[in-house]
Amino acid sequence: MLASQQKKFTLSSRITYLNGAYMSPLLKSVEKAGVKAILTKRNPGSISSEDFFKDTDELRRQFAKLINGESSRVAIIAAASYGLANVAKNLKLQRGENIIVAAEQFPSNVYTWMNLVKETGAILKTIAPPNTLTSRGKIWNEQILEAIDKKTRLVALGHVHWADGTKFDLAAIRKRTREVGSLLVIDGTQSVGALPFNVQTIQPDALVCSGYKWLMGPYGIGLAYYGNYFDQGKPIEENWINRKHSEDFSRLINYQEEYQPRALRYDVGERSNFILVPMMTAALRQVNQWMPERIQEYCKKISALPLAKLREAGYWIEDENERGHHLFGIRLPAHKTIQDIRTKLIKNKISVSVRGDALRASPHLYNTEADLLKLAKALAD
Repeated sequence: MLASQQKKFTLSSRITYLNGAYMSPLLKSVEKAGVKAILTKRNPGSISSEDFFKDTDELRRQFAKLINGESSRVAIIAAASYGLANVAKNLKLQRGENIIVAAEQFPSNVYTWMNLVKETGAILKTIAPPNTLTSRGKIWNEQILEAIDKKTRLVALGHVHWADGTKFDLAAIRKRTREVGSLLVIDGTQSVGALPFNVQTIQPDALVCSGYKWLMGPYGIGLAYYGNYFDQGKPIEENWINRKHSEDFSRLINYQEEYQPRALRYDVGERSNFILVPMMTAALRQVNQWMPERIQEYCKKISALPLAKLREAGYWIEDENERGHHLFGIRLPAHKTIQDIRTKLIKNKISVSVRGDALRASPHLYNTEADLLKLAKALAD
């Protein structure tokens, strides 16, 4: 089992940071890669035409390794919304058909579909969680499966719900979408990097991830995986580097009709970002070394006792089989208010998030059991 990795970060000792789902702290190795990249950019004569492609190829390989995919199916994107926009542009959607989302999803994975159904006359079906805390995750998954019908063209979900960590049964949902001929698109921003995700097992049509959370990278860059449905698709922007033969700078004015193969056509413009790409690559190397399954194991170990104490104090946390160990919602007993809790957290210098009606805690390898016990004590007092 992994031990604490606090020494690889430069976190303030004055704040107990249990908020990786908000934004991950930078690893020292990622910070070092960024500083080196900035110093290189100040003398651009050392940047060759090959450098526009070499570093991005390595970034694709690292992400492909993380999700057990092919690097040719990995696109470099600016944000999750960018990756989802490429999906929307290539989705064949007609009036009366439907797209399914879970209630209170992250806005980027809702606004995209709200706009698309408005343009096409299709229907956006939002599946709310059950009004019970008993078997909540299990029932929610059953309701999503029941909602998928012959008119469903897309199911857009996270692997875990961003507000409370509830896991969606992607294997069962994938099986059902295949039965009706619909696409499965996953926003992995709040899971990939900390929770194992295997594209060979799930076989999503698309997976999009912002880089600044569980991939441990900088802000402003992300990665996406596109399945064979999108192999001949059209990207949302026409940049020079996503066209065939863009590697040959001497022939760039020999304009090409064809795009780069597979997912490379969906790369964001200026994808070779000489500062963010080395940082993102350094982050993924470390995540791959740690391995998401071991991150889950560590987070489970350090949270078991604190969560037991919170349950004793009347708080509700989803059963561990129905949620991630790196991200979980803590729902308040009837006599507590969110404002009371905010005051306690500020007083004790604990950083977590409030999302919907849940307090969201999201530990990582830089945390210890003592951090979570401090949270439990503050809430239970």
